[in-house]
Amino acid sequence: MTPNRSEHICRVFAERLIAWFDQHGRHDLPWTIPRTPYRVWLSEIMLQQTQVSTVIPYFQRFVAALPDLPSLAAASTDQVLSLWSGLGYYSRARNLHTTAQRCVAQHGGELPRDFDALLALPGIGRSTAGAILAQAWNAPYPILDGNVKRVLSRLHGIEGWPGLPTVEKQLWQLAWDSLPAQPARMADYTQAQMDLGATLCSRSRPHCLHCPFADLCIAKNTGRSAELPVARPKKALPTRKTQMLWLRDAAGRTLLLRRPATGVWPSLWSLPEADNSDALADIARQYAQLPDTSSAIALPGIQHVFTHFRLEIQPFLLQARAALPTVGDNDTLRWASREQLAALGIPAPVRKLIEQEPTT
Repeated sequence: MTPNRSEHICRVFAERLIAWFDQHGRHDLPWTIPRTPYRVWLSEIMLQQTQVSTVIPYFQRFVAALPDLPSLAAASTDQVLSLWSGLGYYSRARNLHTTAQRCVAQHGGELPRDFDALLALPGIGRSTAGAILAQAWNAPYPILDGNVKRVLSRLHGIEGWPGLPTVEKQLWQLAWDSLPAQPARMADYTQAQMDLGATLCSRSRPHCLHCPFADLCIAKNTGRSAELPVARPKKALPTRKTQMLWLRDAAGRTLLLRRPATGVWPSLWSLPEADNSDALADIARQYAQLPDTSSAIALPGIQHVFTHFRLEIQPFLLQARAALPTVGDNDTLRWASREQLAALGIPAPVRKLIEQEPTT
């Protein structure tokens, strides 16, 4: 693309986009009614790598329980993880909780309005900081989430995978150059970018005929909408295997262990896990004083796909015929009844397993 053409697109981008948004944008998203810094921040974190339709019920449940930043800061880890359970990428929830506590301690219980101060908080990157400032306070900062990368790559005919530093740098410059001349509607402009990418300039089968930039878009006018942005180079996902022990006593309680603060499903409650049957037997002896796992029943396997690997879980049900002695509930181990499971942060595939009625 020639510099003059690119400059022209940047000059008209905001005006056309806001005009399109006024007629066709999404004006009823729950985090915009009302639009507060807390609700904007929460929605931005939830929407990272997650679709709007999935986020909405989680957002509504979260703000009903924790309506503002101080209430989030004061909540327990278990409450936060329970409200988040099923959304995945659980480090987001832990960062959200830590950030709320830091804001109470360092920023008077509010999110800071300074870009660098926001960027210093856990879980807030460059684009998220810009989105918070633009939507909460109409501050003139760009965003560069997946939707915006796709729109700008197609509109300007940008070659290369957007995740490459050189390509991303080019996209950031275009994002800055495309900001409205007057920031009075920065909140709407920011939402409009995400709406355009989600509803028209979608990843597959974009609706180019209805796009306000159809006459300017390089991808459309060169027949390359399916090729741009350039896809991330594919890698075969490695597979990891593990075994889990669903240990229940006669009272219907399930033994849960809290996972480490780092790694897969950080800080969530889950079933005891081991690499082999001998290790599972050690778990049964350690926590339930059972001699072995010879009566354990192999349940159907579970497959869960993470960003960088595929996890294959082989669960075993060990149903005791009596109430099992315990070492006492604490922050790393507990026996949970079916009623108590709902209040705990548990990985979605594990929750699906243990909330069913076991058959022996």
